[in-house]
Amino acid sequence: MRTGILAKKIGMTSYFNDDGTRSPATLLYIDKCEVTNIQNNEKNNYQSIQVGAENKKINKIKKPQKNHFTKIKATPKKYLKEFKVSANNLMEIGKEIKADHFKKGQFVDVTSISKGKGFAGSMKRHNFGGGRASHGNSISHRAHGSTGNNQDPGKVFKGKKMAGHMGAKQVTIQNLKVIDIDSKNNLIIVKGSVPGSRQSILSVKDSVKKESVKNET
Repeated sequence: MRTGILAKKIGMTSYFNDDGTRSPATLLYIDKCEVTNIQNNEKNNYQSIQVGAENKKINKIKKPQKNHFTKIKATPKKYLKEFKVSANNLMEIGKEIKADHFKKGQFVDVTSISKGKGFAGSMKRHNFGGGRASHGNSISHRAHGSTGNNQDPGKVFKGKKMAGHMGAKQVTIQNLKVIDIDSKNNLIIVKGSVPGSRQSILSVKDSVKKESVKNET
Protein backbone atom coordinates (compact mmCIF):
# COMPACT_ATOMS: atom_id res chain seq x y z
CA MET A 1 0.00 0.00 0.00
CA ARG A 2 1.59 3.25 -1.17
CA THR A 3 0.89 6.82 -0.19
CA GLY A 4 -1.39 9.00 -2.24
CA ILE A 5 -0.81 12.61 -3.26
CA LEU A 6 -2.61 15.94 -3.26
CA ALA A 7 -3.19 17.46 -6.69
CA LYS A 8 -4.96 20.50 -8.12
CA LYS A 9 -7.62 20.13 -10.81
CA ILE A 10 -6.65 22.29 -13.78
CA GLY A 11 -9.56 21.38 -16.05
CA MET A 12 -10.66 19.02 -18.80
CA THR A 13 -9.29 18.61 -22.29
CA SER A 14 -9.13 16.15 -25.18
CA TYR A 15 -6.35 13.58 -25.35
CA PHE A 16 -5.49 11.82 -28.60
CA ASN A 17 -4.21 8.28 -28.18
CA ASP A 18 -1.54 6.61 -30.30
CA ASP A 19 -4.21 5.01 -32.51
CA GLY A 20 -5.82 8.41 -33.22
CA THR A 21 -8.87 7.96 -30.99
CA ARG A 22 -9.89 10.85 -28.76
CA SER A 23 -10.51 10.50 -25.02
CA PRO A 24 -11.90 13.04 -22.54
CA ALA A 25 -9.20 13.75 -19.97
CA THR A 26 -8.59 15.80 -16.81
CA LEU A 27 -5.32 17.57 -16.02
CA LEU A 28 -4.10 17.27 -12.42
CA TYR A 29 -1.21 19.47 -11.30
CA ILE A 30 1.05 18.50 -8.37
CA ASP A 31 2.09 21.69 -6.57
CA LYS A 32 5.03 21.16 -4.17
CA CYS A 33 3.62 17.93 -2.70
CA GLU A 34 5.95 16.85 0.12
CA VAL A 35 5.96 14.42 3.05
CA THR A 36 5.29 16.50 6.18
CA ASN A 37 4.94 13.83 8.88
CA ILE A 38 5.15 10.08 9.53
CA GLN A 39 3.12 7.90 11.92
CA ASN A 40 4.50 4.48 12.84
CA ASN A 41 3.46 1.42 14.83
CA GLU A 42 5.84 2.12 17.71
CA LYS A 43 4.36 5.52 18.59
CA ASN A 44 0.89 5.57 17.01
CA ASN A 45 -0.09 1.90 16.55
CA TYR A 46 -0.60 2.46 12.82
CA GLN A 47 1.50 3.47 9.82
CA SER A 48 0.72 6.45 7.67
CA ILE A 49 2.29 9.32 5.77
CA GLN A 50 1.05 12.90 5.98
CA VAL A 51 1.56 14.85 2.76
CA GLY A 52 1.16 18.57 2.19
CA ALA A 53 0.69 20.61 -0.95
CA GLU A 54 1.13 24.25 -1.96
CA ASN A 55 3.64 26.20 0.12
CA LYS A 56 2.32 28.75 2.61
CA LYS A 57 4.08 31.69 4.26
CA ILE A 58 5.13 31.10 7.85
CA ASN A 59 3.30 34.24 9.01
CA LYS A 60 0.05 33.00 7.46
CA ILE A 61 -0.35 29.89 9.62
CA LYS A 62 -1.46 29.51 13.23
CA LYS A 63 0.93 28.93 16.11
CA PRO A 64 0.22 25.17 16.64
CA GLN A 65 0.80 24.53 12.93
CA LYS A 66 3.93 26.70 13.00
CA ASN A 67 5.33 24.65 15.88
CA HIS A 68 4.52 21.43 14.02
CA PHE A 69 6.32 22.41 10.84
CA THR A 70 9.25 23.91 12.78
CA LYS A 71 9.68 20.71 14.79
CA ILE A 72 9.85 18.45 11.75
CA LYS A 73 11.83 21.05 9.74
CA ALA A 74 9.36 21.02 6.86
CA THR A 75 7.98 23.81 4.68
CA PRO A 76 4.53 25.01 5.84
CA LYS A 77 1.76 23.73 3.59
CA LYS A 78 -1.70 25.03 2.80
CA TYR A 79 -3.30 21.58 2.44
CA LEU A 80 -2.59 18.42 4.43
CA LYS A 81 -3.77 14.83 3.99
CA GLU A 82 -2.87 11.54 5.66
CA PHE A 83 -2.60 8.22 3.82
CA LYS A 84 -2.16 4.79 5.39
CA VAL A 85 0.82 2.90 3.98
CA SER A 86 2.61 -0.41 4.42
CA ALA A 87 5.92 -0.66 6.25
CA ASN A 88 8.03 -0.95 3.09
CA ASN A 89 6.52 2.24 1.59
CA LEU A 90 7.42 4.72 4.32
CA MET A 91 9.21 7.88 3.15
CA GLU A 92 11.43 10.49 4.75
CA ILE A 93 10.02 13.82 5.93
CA GLY A 94 10.67 16.50 3.34
CA LYS A 95 10.72 14.15 0.34
CA GLU A 96 8.91 15.69 -2.63
CA ILE A 97 6.41 13.51 -4.49
CA LYS A 98 6.17 14.29 -8.18
CA ALA A 99 4.04 13.15 -11.10
CA ASP A 100 6.26 10.14 -11.78
CA HIS A 101 4.96 8.66 -8.51
CA PHE A 102 2.31 7.17 -10.83
CA LYS A 103 2.78 5.30 -14.09
CA LYS A 104 1.09 5.51 -17.46
CA GLY A 105 -1.63 2.87 -17.67
CA GLN A 106 -2.18 2.74 -13.92
CA PHE A 107 -5.62 2.99 -12.33
CA VAL A 108 -6.24 5.48 -9.52
CA ASP A 109 -9.01 6.57 -7.15
CA VAL A 110 -9.70 10.32 -6.96
CA THR A 111 -11.47 11.96 -4.01
CA SER A 112 -12.66 15.56 -3.78
CA ILE A 113 -15.59 17.79 -2.78
CA SER A 114 -18.17 17.90 -5.57
CA LYS A 115 -19.55 21.14 -6.98
CA GLY A 116 -22.33 22.67 -4.88
CA LYS A 117 -25.60 23.01 -6.80
CA GLY A 118 -27.68 24.65 -4.05
CA PHE A 119 -31.32 23.65 -3.53
CA ALA A 120 -32.39 21.28 -6.33
CA GLY A 121 -35.61 19.50 -7.18
CA SER A 122 -36.06 15.75 -7.11
CA MET A 123 -35.63 15.32 -10.87
CA LYS A 124 -32.26 17.06 -10.97
CA ARG A 125 -31.06 15.74 -7.62
CA HIS A 126 -32.09 12.08 -7.97
CA ASN A 127 -32.62 11.75 -11.73
CA PHE A 128 -36.36 11.11 -11.43
CA GLY A 129 -38.34 10.80 -14.65
CA GLY A 130 -41.13 13.22 -13.70
CA GLY A 131 -44.83 13.02 -14.40
CA ARG A 132 -46.72 12.95 -17.69
CA ALA A 133 -46.53 16.09 -19.80
CA SER A 134 -50.21 16.02 -20.88
CA HIS A 135 -53.58 14.30 -20.35
CA GLY A 136 -54.78 16.12 -17.30
CA ASN A 137 -51.46 16.69 -15.55
CA SER A 138 -51.47 20.37 -14.70
CA ILE A 139 -49.20 20.98 -11.69
CA SER A 140 -47.22 17.77 -11.18
CA HIS A 141 -44.89 17.63 -14.17
CA ARG A 142 -41.71 17.64 -12.07
CA ALA A 143 -43.13 16.40 -8.74
CA HIS A 144 -41.56 13.43 -6.98
CA GLY A 145 -44.82 11.66 -6.20
CA SER A 146 -46.08 10.46 -2.82
CA THR A 147 -43.67 10.65 0.09
CA GLY A 148 -45.31 8.83 3.00
CA ASN A 149 -47.47 5.76 3.69
CA ASN A 150 -50.92 5.16 5.10
CA GLN A 151 -51.76 4.93 8.80
CA ASP A 152 -49.16 2.19 9.18
CA PRO A 153 -46.35 3.25 9.64
CA GLY A 154 -47.75 6.75 9.24
CA LYS A 155 -44.46 8.54 8.69
CA VAL A 156 -41.89 9.44 6.06
CA PHE A 157 -38.87 7.17 6.30
CA LYS A 158 -35.49 8.78 6.87
CA GLY A 159 -33.47 9.05 3.67
CA LYS A 160 -36.49 9.44 1.38
CA LYS A 161 -35.38 10.89 -1.96
CA MET A 162 -36.81 14.40 -2.05
CA ALA A 163 -35.79 17.89 -3.09
CA GLY A 164 -32.95 19.44 -1.10
CA HIS A 165 -29.35 20.59 -1.06
CA MET A 166 -27.37 19.03 -3.91
CA GLY A 167 -23.62 18.61 -4.21
CA ALA A 168 -20.83 19.96 -1.95
CA LYS A 169 -20.13 16.44 -0.65
CA GLN A 170 -17.04 14.25 -0.62
CA VAL A 171 -17.11 12.06 -3.71
CA THR A 172 -14.70 9.31 -4.79
CA ILE A 173 -14.39 8.21 -8.41
CA GLN A 174 -12.72 4.80 -8.65
CA ASN A 175 -10.71 3.11 -11.40
CA LEU A 176 -9.69 6.18 -13.41
CA LYS A 177 -6.94 5.36 -15.87
CA VAL A 178 -3.74 7.41 -16.01
CA ILE A 179 -3.34 7.89 -19.76
CA ASP A 180 -0.20 10.05 -19.63
CA ILE A 181 2.38 11.61 -17.30
CA ASP A 182 4.02 14.99 -17.97
CA SER A 183 7.05 14.93 -15.68
CA LYS A 184 8.39 18.24 -17.01
CA ASN A 185 5.27 20.18 -15.96
CA ASN A 186 4.40 17.86 -13.05
CA LEU A 187 1.03 16.93 -14.58
CA ILE A 188 -1.03 13.76 -14.38
CA ILE A 189 -3.57 13.17 -17.15
CA VAL A 190 -6.43 10.86 -16.19
CA LYS A 191 -9.14 9.56 -18.47
CA GLY A 192 -12.63 10.96 -17.78
CA SER A 193 -13.86 13.51 -15.28
CA VAL A 194 -13.13 13.97 -11.59
CA PRO A 195 -15.28 15.61 -8.88
CA GLY A 196 -14.76 19.23 -7.89
CA SER A 197 -14.44 22.59 -9.58
CA ARG A 198 -11.33 23.91 -11.31
CA GLN A 199 -8.45 24.81 -8.98
CA SER A 200 -9.89 22.55 -6.27
CA ILE A 201 -7.63 20.20 -4.29
CA LEU A 202 -8.18 16.45 -4.55
CA SER A 203 -6.43 13.33 -3.36
CA VAL A 204 -5.14 10.72 -5.80
CA LYS A 205 -4.09 7.22 -4.75
CA ASP A 206 -3.64 3.75 -6.22
CA SER A 207 -6.86 1.98 -7.12
CA VAL A 208 -8.06 -0.49 -4.50
CA LYS A 209 -10.10 -2.55 -6.99
CA LYS A 210 -7.81 -2.85 -10.02
CA GLU A 211 -4.20 -3.77 -10.55
CA SER A 212 -1.68 -0.95 -10.65
CA VAL A 213 -0.80 -1.31 -14.34
CA LYS A 214 -2.82 -2.81 -17.18
CA ASN A 215 -2.46 -2.70 -20.92
CA GLU A 216 -6.16 -2.42 -21.68
CA THR A 217 -7.71 0.82 -22.86
